[in-house]
Amino acid sequence: MAARPPDFSIVIPVFNEADNLAPMVREIEAAFAGRPETYEILFVDDASTDGSAALLEALARDHPAVRTLRHRQNFGQSAAVATGFHAARGEWIGTLDGDGQNDPADLPKMLDEARRLAVDCVTGVREKRQDSFLRRLSSRVGNAFRNLLTGDEVTDSGCGARVLRAECARALPVFNGLHRFMPTLLRAQGFTVVERPVNHRPRLAGVSKYGVHNRLWRGIRDCFGVRWLKARAVPARRLHEE
Repeated sequence: MAARPPDFSIVIPVFNEADNLAPMVREIEAAFAGRPETYEILFVDDASTDGSAALLEALARDHPAVRTLRHRQNFGQSAAVATGFHAARGEWIGTLDGDGQNDPADLPKMLDEARRLAVDCVTGVREKRQDSFLRRLSSRVGNAFRNLLTGDEVTDSGCGARVLRAECARALPVFNGLHRFMPTLLRAQGFTVVERPVNHRPRLAGVSKYGVHNRLWRGIRDCFGVRWLKARAVPARRLHEE
């Protein structure tokens, strides 16, 4: 008999984050200890070169909840998130960035909030950002421009902590930059999204993969594509419910 699928899947994109992986697994296990739902931790390695792949294999051997997938080449964070979405087995999916700055303890609270409000997605708003002034400034400018161009209201589109229904995750279009526009694209397809404050921590190991060029300028350029997608979107739930 096939094993029952987990209730909750946690998707984590990884690129050269070897030192952050084991602590993240321990924190997730602590966050869900005593909870009623079963869960899986799904790491998607985007062709890391720092030993992350070997470490993930060891974590999967030692922790039954851990699953790992590996891209054949580096495709970017959005591709890794999309790979995780399509491989996830849970009815609900949570996301965390692989750098350890998101707090896994927020995920159970976000899952409870999504169920309580009967919404499709709870997306995080990072409180007390633990980033440099330049990164915080570029995020503020990018968020303001995205909202202006897309006509949406998203406080922190770059926050990696989210909880959403699996059906919503799999309805999202896959493109390089997807992870910055999820709330807007979900709303465009008729799903309900709410924002909630989440914790944010300083990076303890590794280096950031983003700078002004590939965070601010690329995000602004992508806004024009998302504006087109939003204008052309059709509802994801199209069948009449009996």
